[in-house]
Amino acid sequence: NTQRKQKKKGKLDQSNEKRLDDVGVVWDVLSEQWEKNYGLLVKFQQKEGHSNVPGSYIEDDIKLGNWLDNQRQLKKKGKLDQSNEKRLDDVGVMW
Repeated sequence: NTQRKQKKKGKLDQSNEKRLDDVGVVWDVLSEQWEKNYGLLVKFQQKEGHSNVPGSYIEDDIKLGNWLDNQRQLKKKGKLDQSNEKRLDDVGVMW
């Protein structure tokens, strides 16, 4: 976490950053998690033919239904990133 903070502030030595990149450090954990959940949503949509995930639905130990409900709440509050909203629209999420 200290390394992530240093990178965000532009204070992480480039050689250290490269070494961390080489071992697969994820710099933006929240973005990485969103992408994983979105991928599961796409998989659900392809399998089921829709993106109306039941609230209790779990895929790969991820509470996908809860995650989608959270995305809907963020949109309702005007806090959902617009590019993420568009991607959710593109897979047929009903708001």
